[in-house]
Amino acid sequence: MKKDEEKDQERDEERHQERPPEEGRATASSDDGNAPSGPGGTPPAREPGRPPRIPLPRASVEDSGLPLPPAESAGPGPLTLEHPVLKSLLGAWALAACSAEETAAVEEHLGDCGACADEARRLREAVGLLQRPESLDLDPGLRTRVLDGCLNRRPPRIPVPVWAASYDAETARLDALLQDFGDAEWHAPVRLRWFRGEGATSRRTTVAGVIAHLLAVDGLVALALGLDDPLAPFTTGDRPGTSDETDGTDGTSEADKTHKIHGWDGATGSGGTVDTPARRTESFWAGSHFPPTRSVRGPWREQTHALVRTVSFTGGGPGTMPVSYGGFELPLRDAMLDRAFECWVHAEDIAEAVDYPYAPPAPRHLHGMIDLAARMLPETLAARRRAGLATPSSTRHLVTAGRPGRSLRLEIEGSGGGEWLIPLDSPGAVGSADHEVAHVALDDVEFCRLAAGHVSPEEAAAGQLGDREAIRDVLFAAASLSRM
Repeated sequence: MKKDEEKDQERDEERHQERPPEEGRATASSDDGNAPSGPGGTPPAREPGRPPRIPLPRASVEDSGLPLPPAESAGPGPLTLEHPVLKSLLGAWALAACSAEETAAVEEHLGDCGACADEARRLREAVGLLQRPESLDLDPGLRTRVLDGCLNRRPPRIPVPVWAASYDAETARLDALLQDFGDAEWHAPVRLRWFRGEGATSRRTTVAGVIAHLLAVDGLVALALGLDDPLAPFTTGDRPGTSDETDGTDGTSEADKTHKIHGWDGATGSGGTVDTPARRTESFWAGSHFPPTRSVRGPWREQTHALVRTVSFTGGGPGTMPVSYGGFELPLRDAMLDRAFECWVHAEDIAEAVDYPYAPPAPRHLHGMIDLAARMLPETLAARRRAGLATPSSTRHLVTAGRPGRSLRLEIEGSGGGEWLIPLDSPGAVGSADHEVAHVALDDVEFCRLAAGHVSPEEAAAGQLGDREAIRDVLFAAASLSRM
């Protein structure tokens, strides 16, 4: 076996010696350390005509000094369009509706054609007007700014009295709220709420019914000024005022009970019935052949304008003309404040029914409403005491009119607030800081909602200090100011 291996090795050496050396044998494969090698580390011979196992690296064109080949075209060139076609594309270009090629062609043309450039600029400006980012709704303060600007330039020849400005403003705000109401909004249910005795009460109606209520009660001021009564069509000998809701078995209406609590026994008006706000409203509702609809807005609006116009033409003055509410009277200036207050309260009722925001009155108007309520508190407190609904006076005799007596400090916070000293023992007494026995603090809007019967005295967010009974009596008296 060993001899056979030696013979094979000798045969290979002889064949290797007989083969001539090949030129260019030193290739990349022979230099490769991974290439197979022959005996003694010599690389195996490559057969003639066969390419090397690993090709040689190609020479770069940049290294050869030869010129570079031409670059390949990136795509077709810009569109070549006629002038009429480019002009017809200006609208689409302004709306960014052109393709990339068309956009490039149009923009290249705009640099050479002044007429098309001007037209393109006008079209772009028009597109900006069509795509306004801001809301198209009018600014709520626009009317006020325009009126203020007009009045600053030229004051009105016949100005509205200061004490009637709140009524003018609140009726205008409510009228603006009603302007765009449809049938669904006019028939939306509304619950009128007020305070009676020791608890709250309510009456169900609609948005149109609320406006009819305002029309009927504003008619009290219209009668005092000599204007037409909106209830005149229903006054035919016996006004239909028997539709008041009753409470109890004695047939006494809510309106009658409310006015007895306040000490407002009522006064007989034309037609043999008591001309109270509640009875007038029930008469209007009962006298209508159909439930009130959007048609009630026109008469209400005309009446509000007539009231403002009439008090303005009378020269304003102190506004002391008495306005009868059936069982009590208010001077004209206070009656206008009262009507402004009720207009705002019922506007909030309407806005709540249709799920629409509604802001409180201007601070100066809100202050006037709060001042009226504070001035009415002593009389209301005395009426509740006579009805057995308030704590009897701690003094054996009423304080003489004009003399100081026990007082409660009513502090109203907010932009429409202030401070008032409320006499507790007699309506004719004078509030005195030296005789202060209690202190109550409320927010301005919260106090107004308490006076409107929309917040109960127990739920009113009031800061209290001092005589608890006096505080309770004043809070309940404030709630008793409310009425239908």
